[in-house]
Amino acid sequence: MNPGEIYRHDAFYRNAASGALERKYFVILARTPGNDLVARLLTSRPHARPEAPKCFHGHPYPGFFLGVLGEPLIAKSWVDMRYLGDLDPSDADRLMTRGVLGRVITLDDDVLAELIECVANADDTTRLQEVSMRDQLARLR
Repeated sequence: MNPGEIYRHDAFYRNAASGALERKYFVILARTPGNDLVARLLTSRPHARPEAPKCFHGHPYPGFFLGVLGEPLIAKSWVDMRYLGDLDPSDADRLMTRGVLGRVITLDDDVLAELIECVANADDTTRLQEVSMRDQLARLR
């Protein structure tokens, strides 16, 4: 799993109404020094997230507008900049082996750099995540 890759997780959360496991998409932004994966969820629900500027740190929902990325992400998409715990790569590998997790698309380096800069400055980003993302940003530039 590499920065800029977007993954589909087929059993990310349980729907409270139906009890069914639901799909979510997330983007990898960086690796920590301990090799954990810094990621953020994608959403297709604007919830007051603007399209311009792309990077929005306002309330109630900060986000980064990605636009329409293509199949299977055929609706407008934003990166939700609220906190998400780092992912353990060995857990991710197990989920990939079971077919629960799969890569769907890779962002180009220019978009990834803008996204990383935006998320690194978000209120919910931890210090370790910020440092890891800024290190990744330096490698991109």
